[in-house]
Amino acid sequence: MPLPLPEGLGLGLAAVGRPGYINLGRDEDLGDDRGVDTLRARTHALLDAAYAAGVRYVDTARSYGRAEEFLADWLAARPGSGDVTVGSKWGYTYTAGWTTDAERHEVKDHGLATYERQRAETDALLGGRLGLYQIHSVTPDSPALTDKDLHARLAELAATGVAVGFSTSGPAQADAIRAALAVTVDGAPLFRTVQSTYNALETSAGPALAEAHDAGLTVIVKEGMANGRLAGPHAPAVLRAVAEETGLGRDAVALALVLRQPWARVVLSGAATVAQLRSNLTAASARLDDDQAARLGTLAEDPRAYWDQRARLPWH
Repeated sequence: MPLPLPEGLGLGLAAVGRPGYINLGRDEDLGDDRGVDTLRARTHALLDAAYAAGVRYVDTARSYGRAEEFLADWLAARPGSGDVTVGSKWGYTYTAGWTTDAERHEVKDHGLATYERQRAETDALLGGRLGLYQIHSVTPDSPALTDKDLHARLAELAATGVAVGFSTSGPAQADAIRAALAVTVDGAPLFRTVQSTYNALETSAGPALAEAHDAGLTVIVKEGMANGRLAGPHAPAVLRAVAEETGLGRDAVALALVLRQPWARVVLSGAATVAQLRSNLTAASARLDDDQAARLGTLAEDPRAYWDQRARLPWH
């Protein structure tokens, strides 16, 4: 059965747990002060605003700099936050050393040794608060899809009450999702969640996500604003027009289109400021009509072109 995550919008911490990321407009969002204490305070302000607005799912990862640490601090300081479900991910190691100009910001490894190391690191920070642990950015060639020893260890984690899932990236997301659906341990499906990129520009995973939903997995959507390409001055003309018609922000329209998908249980806001978060959250009450949704549907790009452009976005 699907993991009972709080339905609607969640908060992802990819943009605020480290000084460098690939979202457009980041210099304006964060300014020059990217110190640890500054980003910790920013993360806590976002978490406070999200919680006050009813958000009860928070997404982080080992590779998001110190995001797990920032979240752990916030949870410890707010004993009333026990109703927040926490999801994290393993499989990438943060390597930027708290800079924005590192040659490599993260290194991917889906091997068992990386899982063991990062599981211990996550446990040291989030301990009993972790509800979901996902393999970070599975692609069709990932060894995480075929490593039986890893599967056995993940099944052991699931037996403790922590749900096991996976996220996807790249132009072959649909293939990765379908391959993961076939992974079993002792005849039972291993994964309970899938977290994929889906937005007005990148819709290729949609049919596979519907299949995952029908198979009983909980679907989480990331990058609903395409790393800023669907927000502010970067938004395409069609999206701008729909935003004007609805009286919503361009960001809210982008997220409302994703929320319209019947298989999407949680859609993540990747806000870097409280103002962005509050605008994102208006998507929950937005109602796009069929004509508006169809017009937004014309924005979909070839997935390879989309991911090629994403790969060219600078870390800043």
